[in-house]
Amino acid sequence: MDWASHISQINWLAVALAFVLSMAIGFVWYLPAVLGKRWMAAIGKTEEDLKNISGGAGIWVPMMVTAALTAVLLAVLISKLGLDNAAAGGLFALVLGLVFRAGGHVTHNGFAGRPTTVTLIDSGHDLLAMTVAGAIIGAMS
Repeated sequence: MDWASHISQINWLAVALAFVLSMAIGFVWYLPAVLGKRWMAAIGKTEEDLKNISGGAGIWVPMMVTAALTAVLLAVLISKLGLDNAAAGGLFALVLGLVFRAGGHVTHNGFAGRPTTVTLIDSGHDLLAMTVAGAIIGAMS
């Protein structure tokens, strides 16, 4: 695949919207009033523990880069496959999310001995964020 030609054809507005909505979904998903309290309990942390984590940008920048790269890769693949509507883009992203993101959580959290709740909450977030990103990119293709 000629990556350069596909990257040059990306709808960057769609990628930006997919990225922003992915961040917004994560923000809402992990709010204490939504799933944040259950997630914190499952990982054995409190809000205070998480507020006191050192690392600053070292925590946020890699997550944002990963979300941006996910949106770019989705845009390239959705374009290459000719998926030109929200349903097709969203379904494709959902399948990718199930295999690669949720599958990764199941594997890594299983071996780490983390509670199933962590896997379900993190996988649910990734599946929703990727499906929405894929739907946006597909609709704007």
